[in-house]
Amino acid sequence: RIQFQPERPPLRFLLRLRRMTMNRRFSKAVAAIAACLIWTLPSAAPAKTPAGAADASSKGGEAHGGGHRGTRRAGRQGIHIEPYIEAAQLATAELSPGHETLTYSRLAVGVDANIAGRNNQASLSLRYERRIGWGGRASDGDTISGIARVSAAVVPHVLRIEAGALAARTKLDGNGAAVLGPFGGEQGEGRIYSVYAGPSLSTHAGNVKLDAGYRAGYSKVEAPGLGGSVSGTGNPGLDVFDESTVHDARFHAGIRPGKGLPVGVGAGAGYSREEISNLDQRVEDFHARADITVPLSYDFALVGGVGYEDVEISSRDALRDAQGDPVVGPSGRLITDQSSPRVLAYHVSGLIWDAGVIWRPSRRTQLEAHVGRRYGGTTYYGSFSYAPNDRSALNIAVYDNVAGFGGQLNRALAGLPAEFEVVRNPLSGDISGCVAALEKGNCLADALGSLRSATFRARGVMASYTIDLGRIQAGLGGGYDRRKFIAAPGTVLAIANGMIDENIWLTGNLHARLDRQSSIGAEVFANWFQSGSALDGTATAFGAAVSYDRNLTEHFRATAALGIQGISRQDLLEDIWAASALVGVRYSF
Repeated sequence: RIQFQPERPPLRFLLRLRRMTMNRRFSKAVAAIAACLIWTLPSAAPAKTPAGAADASSKGGEAHGGGHRGTRRAGRQGIHIEPYIEAAQLATAELSPGHETLTYSRLAVGVDANIAGRNNQASLSLRYERRIGWGGRASDGDTISGIARVSAAVVPHVLRIEAGALAARTKLDGNGAAVLGPFGGEQGEGRIYSVYAGPSLSTHAGNVKLDAGYRAGYSKVEAPGLGGSVSGTGNPGLDVFDESTVHDARFHAGIRPGKGLPVGVGAGAGYSREEISNLDQRVEDFHARADITVPLSYDFALVGGVGYEDVEISSRDALRDAQGDPVVGPSGRLITDQSSPRVLAYHVSGLIWDAGVIWRPSRRTQLEAHVGRRYGGTTYYGSFSYAPNDRSALNIAVYDNVAGFGGQLNRALAGLPAEFEVVRNPLSGDISGCVAALEKGNCLADALGSLRSATFRARGVMASYTIDLGRIQAGLGGGYDRRKFIAAPGTVLAIANGMIDENIWLTGNLHARLDRQSSIGAEVFANWFQSGSALDGTATAFGAAVSYDRNLTEHFRATAALGIQGISRQDLLEDIWAASALVGVRYSF
């Protein structure tokens, strides 16, 4: 395999072409044409980027960063679209609190698609399922689940359109915890939807690099299985998030080190606004800053920045009855009193700063770490990525931001790479907490955690490891998320102000091809959730599933799967545990 650098045409290769022909004039012509083509081609193996080449941006410790590329194996290009129909029989045996066996027939239609091009990338997995229950409490129902991410070039290397969407089922526990996938029936089942779109610009004005972007997003949680307040104790602080809209705009201009100055300098600003329907909450965040990059060596640089921020969170109170108690609507959520005045819950303005390091010893290894002051206190954020080869990658991110549930989920969705493969539970068909990709930001589980409607400051760490060995693909993700809630005094949510919810999560998947006709798969996940309310305790969720697939024909496949899942609680609520078995067939077009 020959790799070309555009700065130096491969003279040995041209001489080899010359010796391969008998005609001297012909060989000279071929060599000249080849040289011209090579000069115009981009490098197949990009040169190493200095650590100070990328100026410190104005992200200020956001939860996720995104990239345009990110496949399970780098370098693949093409279009793959696979529609399918599926039929299966599922039996679920309750182990706790009851002992009933529920049987379902399941019909599904879906499509999996990937587009991997030089200027356009996209990944899509969409599935509609109709569930037919047989006797007992096995009721009928339907579900739409899926995830999509698109990055399309309007002007190559300058202007792009980014978009994404998510639809997933979740279990809403009595203390506000949210876990992907159903657990023993529809009681407490919720459905999460999120979508975003917006342009991103990257260009140059002389030596000045200009970056700008805008994102508009929407998130919604449906909770038809609640049957009242999510809190089993009647705690209004556990009002379930309903819906929100997000607007995020950013701009940054910078000069790389060596482009007129020995150091890199830049300036940027950002503004985000989230409108939450619950009690008409509003989160506004404006910041502007200047930054500097000081390279100490080719692969190591010091970075720092100073600026100004203004963050404000406000809301209204809930509608109250004649006795002064908050009114809960049919959906189980508090009803907003639109005539009540807007009350300030949080306001921080003033100086912000951070200092850190960037280390890039190779194009496969990158470390960035920052410490500073923001949101009225100390902040830490950064990332580490290591890809020893094109088949494996380790990514770690540390984040710190202020948002509502919808804003946090929308940010995580925007941070997904544009190329990935979706991992689905073989029993339920639901998407898991992470996608299979070698790019950073490939998990969504950290954005779930608690479904409280109150805004919060989120701090945490997320790590993922993905490997693709051809016959075997595996992924592992995990993290810790800490949310300190913010609510206005004098309102019904004031009880949640200062409350801290903590969530530790772990998810893993494995797929191995046994031979040309058969393969096995496995998935496991675990969540440990600690509620900050004294009225609600700890919940631990666990699930594991194994599956066997057999290709009967080129388009026809049979599947058998077994699994167990459940939630264990340290309060008065009973544990939920269930074991499931499935047999089914799929026809792919």
